Amino acid sequence: MTLAERLAAALTIDASPPALTGDDTDGGPAPPLTAAAVLVAITERAEPGVLLTQRTETLRRHAGQVAFPGGRLDPGEDAITAALREAEEEIALPRAAVTVIGTSDVYRTGTGFAVTPVIATVTPDLPLVPSEAEVAAVFEVPLAFLLDAANHRPATAMYQGRTRRYVEMMWNDRRIWGATAGMIVNLSRRLRWPA
Repeated sequence: MTLAERLAAALTIDASPPALTGDDTDGGPAPPLTAAAVLVAITERAEPGVLLTQRTETLRRHAGQVAFPGGRLDPGEDAITAALREAEEEIALPRAAVTVIGTSDVYRTGTGFAVTPVIATVTPDLPLVPSEAEVAAVFEVPLAFLLDAANHRPATAMYQGRTRRYVEMMWNDRRIWGATAGMIVNLSRRLRWPA
């Protein structure tokens, strides 16, 4: 059985609510939402990993943060098309090297995005090239580490005068938090791994 087949069999999207919705604040109105998508690219290895990016420090929003490749949907795009396009633009991930499995829970960010994670497998050790304007580095984190609830640490911070609750994970010297960590927590609830 291929990794894509194992992941497809292990991924369950049912009627239960996601673990995190991204709008976990102490109150206040929700912002209007813009559709976006990210690619959760899982490497086809004996011990699968997940590709993540470190955003450049010069970006206007979310500078220096760890993220999945992705962004807003262009007119006429669906989540899968947008996630593949963004991954190609941000890290030169060729679409032909990606096997899409499906999508996971939409995550609403406090900054006004409704983000659809697109789950896929990718060929390992591709010569990925970060887009100089957006991505400082591309790195891989073991899937088992990301899905392990023992690595999901709850935290709080003040943002725009409100208390926001989020999850963070430390992988080596990189802090994975906010929307990226929230989508990982949701995936950990939906993905029975190892399959």
